Amino acid sequence: MSTISRNDFLLSLASKDKDRFDEYKQQLHPIDVALYLERSTNEELDTFIKFTDVNYRARILEQASIDMQIRFLEVLQYEEIVDLFALMSNDDVADTLSNLPIHKRKALLNEMKASETQTIETLLGYSEDSAGGIMTTEFIALKKNLNVKDALLKIKEIGPKTEVIELIFVIDDEQKLYGTVDLRDIFVAEDKVLLEELTNVHVVTVYPETDQEKVSLLVSKYDLKAIPVINKQRALLGIITVDDIIDVIVQEHTEDMLRLAGVRGQDLENRSVFKSVQRRLPWLMINLGTAFLAAFTVTMFESVIAQVVALASSMSIVTGMGGNAGNQSLSVVVRGIALGELDFKKSWPLVFREMLVGITQGAIIGVLAGIILYMKVGNIMFGVIIFMAMVMNMLIATSFGFLIPLIIKRFNFDPALGSSIFLTASTDIFGFFIFLSLAKLFLPYLT
Repeated sequence: MSTISRNDFLLSLASKDKDRFDEYKQQLHPIDVALYLERSTNEELDTFIKFTDVNYRARILEQASIDMQIRFLEVLQYEEIVDLFALMSNDDVADTLSNLPIHKRKALLNEMKASETQTIETLLGYSEDSAGGIMTTEFIALKKNLNVKDALLKIKEIGPKTEVIELIFVIDDEQKLYGTVDLRDIFVAEDKVLLEELTNVHVVTVYPETDQEKVSLLVSKYDLKAIPVINKQRALLGIITVDDIIDVIVQEHTEDMLRLAGVRGQDLENRSVFKSVQRRLPWLMINLGTAFLAAFTVTMFESVIAQVVALASSMSIVTGMGGNAGNQSLSVVVRGIALGELDFKKSWPLVFREMLVGITQGAIIGVLAGIILYMKVGNIMFGVIIFMAMVMNMLIATSFGFLIPLIIKRFNFDPALGSSIFLTASTDIFGFFIFLSLAKLFLPYLT
């Protein structure tokens, strides 16, 4: 990792010190340069463009964020952008174009060669979160009737233009996917051996419409270096590489974590306060409604709390612990659904296991809480009540934490979307109701 700071790098641009900039450029990885440039002024960005050639700019543009790509392209002429795109892979060009205004996208496509735009327009036609949207069309595909000697010559010719060279895709005479062969197997085979004899025909494939999350699960499950994308006729359209899959996994994980709280990833990038509030406010309104339900539950027992004031400070222990236990179950289930390990029909045996976990945890925590409360208040019945309430609320919390995302998934919604809000509402309402109901039942022993 480089020791050059963002401030040092930007200072070399601000002072227009090309010698120092060139020194820093040699030591920094393109992704670091792209990140540093996000804090640059327009003047510093102009200087960066003047100090670099088109090859280096293309490498930086491929690594840059969406906002940075837009800024980058705004200061370049169409001819300069086309020159940049000519040095980038088609899938990266398509990703960059998809973030531009439609009029600018069309103008750039018109400036590009027809041979290049056909593939790029095809990629632009796929949803950005589908297999087609993340695939690359730059790979090595060889006919199955080629011998090893001819195959190696082809690989040497095509290899520099492709993303993956260690895995060769084999096609038949009709351009349909036949299988894959490792480059290592080609190297060690005799010159006259046909690729067909070395090919693994049992290949995991996806269609261009396949959701990117499902693609990432397949790559992870089968430990693939790349996964081919085919159409209904098994014609090879493109491949998805491991580096793209890693990006998908990070993206999906981030989305799940944000949606558990009812927010979206755009809030991290969006600078508009109004839009952020617009996205978050509906979930807070739902949360407000559930908070009033919990408050209403408490008001039902005002007379009990008035007689035993110690209940007011104790009841939040039950709801707090229930919420934490429920979130543990919730996290496990959301992860299991994301990995394709859980679904609504096959998970019922696990529900009962989770209920047992809740009862066990509730009993252990309840005993500890009961002892502490008894020592504080001096009435053993307080300890008994909080023990019973803890067991029951933990049972509800773990059950609901397991079932809520499964039910949401059953109705074809994202299981992470707002699950924690519904879970918190459940544990608060039931927690208050159970604890105060028990207190009312044993009121003569508390006063």
